[in-house]
Amino acid sequence: MRIALGLEYDGAAFAGWQTQPQGNTVQDALERALAGIAGVPLRVACAGRTDAGVHAAAQVVHFDAPAARPENAWVRGVNAHLPDSVAVRWSREVPEDFHARFSARSRSYRYVLYNHAVRPALLAGKVGWFHLPLDVDAMRAAAALLMGEHDFSAFRAAECQAKSPVKTLQQAEVRRDGDCLVFDFRANAFLHHMVRNMVGALVYVGKGAHPPEWIAELIAARDRSRAAPTFSPHGLYLSGVEYEARWQLPLNGRIIAPFPPLVF
Repeated sequence: MRIALGLEYDGAAFAGWQTQPQGNTVQDALERALAGIAGVPLRVACAGRTDAGVHAAAQVVHFDAPAARPENAWVRGVNAHLPDSVAVRWSREVPEDFHARFSARSRSYRYVLYNHAVRPALLAGKVGWFHLPLDVDAMRAAAALLMGEHDFSAFRAAECQAKSPVKTLQQAEVRRDGDCLVFDFRANAFLHHMVRNMVGALVYVGKGAHPPEWIAELIAARDRSRAAPTFSPHGLYLSGVEYEARWQLPLNGRIIAPFPPLVF
């Protein structure tokens, strides 16, 4: 029996998603909690791996359960075994050919940047921070150049294991909400550090270090060394994973969590 779960988590205390020998990852915490309900060890597959310090508002995973359990057992039961920073939001039985990663049509990420002269305290770890004024109109013009199918090598981490750097970016938007800048990206898939590297480049445009057209130059050059430094992970959220309606997942895997108004 294959089960899909929708998760949200605060990534600040974890060494990322993927299991590690020391066991301090979101996957490790979830698999320990699932074993407490299933009575046997279980392995999960996720829609998109997140790095250390990165959060998720709508992560999707699947696993194969050895025996039937009430749907509530995979939600409230598993949550009773999870740390407060991780929660299962929903559970669905899915067909055996469903795969959290390979069945996904697109993934969405949101980056929240606190743009103020003084760093925040209450939002520490939940938002990125940049102290200089930023030109949002210039950043919007630059973000538009990221749209479409491109070789995103200039925004790819050296340790990225993706087979191809070519991805299709379907959304790249920047808006201001008070002292916060909110970046929304959606693509068929993302490279390692791709979102944080795009945010870093857009911040360089916003502070006046480069014109918006610099983004097109970076894409054409395919050279990571010519782009901006990788931005902080703290404001990055996996905000949704979209699936075909036939899988009958809540909102097809898109955002389902309640968000703090200041951030979302």
